[in-house]
Amino acid sequence: MKIKQYLANNTTSIKSATPTETQKHFQNRALISSKMAAAAAFSTLSSFKLSSPIETPNFPSLSSSFKLTSSSAAAAAANSPTHPFRPLKFNRIARFATAAAAPSATSSSATSATTFHGLCYVVGDNIDTDQIIPAEYLTLVPSNPDEYEKLGSYALIGLPSSYTNRFVESGATKTKYSILIGGDNFGCGSSREHAPVALGAAGVAAVVAESYARIFFRNSVATGEVYPLESEGRLCDECSTGDVVTIELGESDCKLINHTTGKEYGLKPIGDAGPVIEAGGIFAYARKAGMIPSRDA
Repeated sequence: MKIKQYLANNTTSIKSATPTETQKHFQNRALISSKMAAAAAFSTLSSFKLSSPIETPNFPSLSSSFKLTSSSAAAAAANSPTHPFRPLKFNRIARFATAAAAPSATSSSATSATTFHGLCYVVGDNIDTDQIIPAEYLTLVPSNPDEYEKLGSYALIGLPSSYTNRFVESGATKTKYSILIGGDNFGCGSSREHAPVALGAAGVAAVVAESYARIFFRNSVATGEVYPLESEGRLCDECSTGDVVTIELGESDCKLINHTTGKEYGLKPIGDAGPVIEAGGIFAYARKAGMIPSRDA
């Protein structure tokens, strides 16, 4: 009854008001709503500090930061010991154990740098997400360990027949190539998260490309599956499938060493996206930094 009376009173007042008064009535209600929304947004964000933005490859005007830090997050990051390799999810086999046991003779900062070592697989320009993981396999659910492993077995199965070496051998679920080297506009096409997930499930540690489609770059960081590294030159013309390479990611010095050819190439720093990938993705990073409750809480 009270609600009906309230509606009747307000309807009557609006009907009897002049056009100018009616307009002011709705403007005031809109202003109150916008102020309430702004207050809610400010209270949510006031405890966080946005770090310096990362330039998104090919889209410098679309800068975005992958790292939100609060005072507690900064303290957690400062006290957290640096681990040379990122944690592996879904009970993934520690494919970097051999590299860790046999340090590279060319490494100058093996204890402080993230390092990957293994065979590389080389592709060209405009490798799209349908080539990385065709749409017919998107029904596989990565959170299911069995389906996650199966997803890896289909990684890069959509490549054209001109690629005579299969990325994942028939009947296998893991690739022998832990480093993928591409050309321009790697990961273009649809925005499917399955693309970096399939590569990570297959055993890829890092992708090195001349440039990326920004959605693939962001999905790689958000899922924490692979490091999307940008080369300073066109490495897909310098390296060949099967070459033995090492990637060293220091704070200021990032490089790829091709042990087969004896050449060394500079890589662009991964920046603030590095700790997010190392933690295992944006949600794992947020839990580690105390931004959101842990699964055990």
